[in-house]
Amino acid sequence: MDLDAYVLARQPTWQRLEELAKRRRLTGAEGGELVELYQRTATDLSVVRTSAPDAQVVAHLSSLLARARTRAEGSRTTTWSGVRTFLTDRFPAALYRLRWWWIGTTAASVVVTAVMMWWLLANPTVEQSLMSPQEIDQLVSEDFEGYYSQYAAGEFATQVWINNAWVSALCLALGVLGAPVVWLLFNNLLNIAIIGSIMTRHDHAGHFWGLLLPHGLLELTAVFVAGGVGLRLFWSWVEPGDLSRSRSLAREGRTAGTVALGLVLVLAVSGVIEAFVTPSPLPTWARLAIGVLAELVFLAYVFGPGRAAVRRGHTGDVDAALLEDGVASQA
Repeated sequence: MDLDAYVLARQPTWQRLEELAKRRRLTGAEGGELVELYQRTATDLSVVRTSAPDAQVVAHLSSLLARARTRAEGSRTTTWSGVRTFLTDRFPAALYRLRWWWIGTTAASVVVTAVMMWWLLANPTVEQSLMSPQEIDQLVSEDFEGYYSQYAAGEFATQVWINNAWVSALCLALGVLGAPVVWLLFNNLLNIAIIGSIMTRHDHAGHFWGLLLPHGLLELTAVFVAGGVGLRLFWSWVEPGDLSRSRSLAREGRTAGTVALGLVLVLAVSGVIEAFVTPSPLPTWARLAIGVLAELVFLAYVFGPGRAAVRRGHTGDVDAALLEDGVASQA
């Protein structure tokens, strides 16, 4: 390939892209033009790297694409349109595409918790080795219920949100390693099983589930989603399919970032329920109804807008227009 002739022919496109990337504000038409020119220039970079690699031209185009990508991201993510796109396309599409991972994680967690509770109930000596009779009596009669009302509702909601967001973030961040996700989930389930078995043994099973389920349905679903997506991140490099391991891991890593942002909102809702509904004087059936309604709304969001978004071609990954050409990025 005649590199000089190619550069001369493509120069107007590159100059126009550079001009748009430098502008502080873009109209809707200019934003669309920026994305189109970005894609063309990414292809040009791929052609140069493949057919006539020249360090100076490659460096210039790589720098230009980086500036244009930053400009495109800035112009999109600061608008309400970007927020709407995230809520109607990216986040629900990620949840729906990865549904079998987090549904499987949820099912396995429920089974493991049930088995642990059954074993603990069948082996009362374990309970006695974990807590003294005085501690058990304190837990059953005061501590479990008091936990939900010992702080002001607003402060408690914030604490709950931070704690659960942290657990979910760890599941996603450590997902690439696989085993830490399983360990985090197991520890959370073990706590539930221990407290649940103690409350059940002392005839407070209804009290336990009546306080846990109103917020716990949505809260635990969010944690299981994080765990399932984290395990998918691990599997992306173990079995990358048609992609290279690096590209498969990068795609699922970006999707995990999408899920992490969305779960912040989901956990905020569960935190509000835990702070204001769980300790409220409402009858148990009313509190449970609110929890079940929140869970059904989440599932409807996944299997309604989520399925529709996937059918429109969304995967939960970042818009392809903001990524460099696949071949170029591998060079």
